Amino acid sequence: MESYAYILDYLPNGRQTDRGFHREPLALAVGETELKLFEIVPRAGTPLAVGQRIPLVPVDGTPPPIDHVRRRLGYDELTVVGRTELPNALERIVQGNPEKYLRFFNEAPAVSRRFHLLELLPGIGKKTMQQIVDERRRAPFRSFAEIETRLRLKSPEKLIVGRIEQELSGVEDKYRLFVAP
Repeated sequence: MESYAYILDYLPNGRQTDRGFHREPLALAVGETELKLFEIVPRAGTPLAVGQRIPLVPVDGTPPPIDHVRRRLGYDELTVVGRTELPNALERIVQGNPEKYLRFFNEAPAVSRRFHLLELLPGIGKKTMQQIVDERRRAPFRSFAEIETRLRLKSPEKLIVGRIEQELSGVEDKYRLFVAP
């Protein structure tokens, strides 16, 4: 269950749907732990800002700024602003929980003799994959900065963000690394 989410778009006047126009305020958000996309109804009189991290459950007895989560969304249901803000929110999520995503670099296994899970990251080919495997044998990676210096790999967290975005957008792939189907 998601405890926190990042706001991707805030629609104070609602949005047009197939069944009509909803006049209540809505927000589109991505969950922090399971990376699910949501349509959220904020509490009355509570404006939300794009990029804001909000609790979805009460914290220390304080109610969340949302009334309820209306439904889960597909990537194609995001607004243009939501799609634009998604990589920024995902980058904050990855940087906010580096242990979880560094574990992928340190523990991702080979699927077969010819294919490795590291190759699913956009921009990682066989040569870079082999460098990662060789370096992690010497010592596990402790930070994204360490990956950059040891491998001369620019922005490894952006590689993770790219893969998460591919999985959210519904790229047909039998391997799901970060987002549940």
